[in-house]
Amino acid sequence: MESAPLFHDLADGPESGTAYWLTARDGHRLRIGVWDEGKRGTVLLFPGRTEYVEKYGRAAHDLHTRGYATVVVDWRGQGLAERMLPDPAVGFVQRFTDYQHDVEAVMEALPALNLPRPLYLLAHSMGGCIGLRAMLEGLEVQAACFTGPMWGIEIPPLLRPAAWAITFASRQIGLGARYAPGSSGGAAYPEAAPFEGNELTTDPEMYAYMRRQTALRPALSLGGPSLHWVHEALREIRALRRRPSPAQPALSFVGSDEAIVAPKAIEERMARWPGGVLHRVPGARHEMMMETPARRAHFFDTTAQFFAAADRRPRFAASA
Repeated sequence: MESAPLFHDLADGPESGTAYWLTARDGHRLRIGVWDEGKRGTVLLFPGRTEYVEKYGRAAHDLHTRGYATVVVDWRGQGLAERMLPDPAVGFVQRFTDYQHDVEAVMEALPALNLPRPLYLLAHSMGGCIGLRAMLEGLEVQAACFTGPMWGIEIPPLLRPAAWAITFASRQIGLGARYAPGSSGGAAYPEAAPFEGNELTTDPEMYAYMRRQTALRPALSLGGPSLHWVHEALREIRALRRRPSPAQPALSFVGSDEAIVAPKAIEERMARWPGGVLHRVPGARHEMMMETPARRAHFFDTTAQFFAAADRRPRFAASA
């Protein structure tokens, strides 16, 4: 592993933070951020689409105060990881399962980092989709927590057939790299949308935190998803819906004002997850770790308690 940049002034995380370059099996360069101090174990933090290591510096601080080290990954195509298209602002992945190469690279890097065990998963939005597949394929974590996991995308039922048709057709005629309709185009969502009416958080200071990061370091910014990315995401969601739930206990949070992922899909998955617990948070939006101070404190307290209790729970068999 080689040292990589970590923008401490933007991250606002624990002072011990470092970053490293990794190379996935298929040759793509990734970045991880590591905050290595914690006696209770290490949290693997899987971010959502558009996100990057520094966005979770404050989350790493919250986890550190509760006894956990943190590792955050820049997925391929975002953050400082290698971008996938000549236009670096377009959200793109060739196959959604390619993200599993990134997970594999992170896991292969862990022994050299000598981080505290056991391992836990904390996954947000797209990271929840990646994390679910990783667990199904044997990711060795003691327990998992998901926030607004992308197990379904919030698309009006009447528009679902059109979403499938348009995204599929775009691939066939060579237009898959174009931005999906209704996206923020080449700008990151917090850059493009004012705080009033935004779909991410009710906390103006955390929204300003996100906006400040990409304003000062534009290389971290990622715009809207491509049509190709949307089609790959829809296919992966459909494939995962058919799979059983993993054996490890899991906790999921969804805000009552969630408008990006599909709450119904989260409820359905958690209803058939042995050892699964679903928390509905009144008034919260998509970014649970970027919400108001009171909601963030409740979230991290509840998650830390759940992780601590996981060591005392029996392992569950996968459900149908």
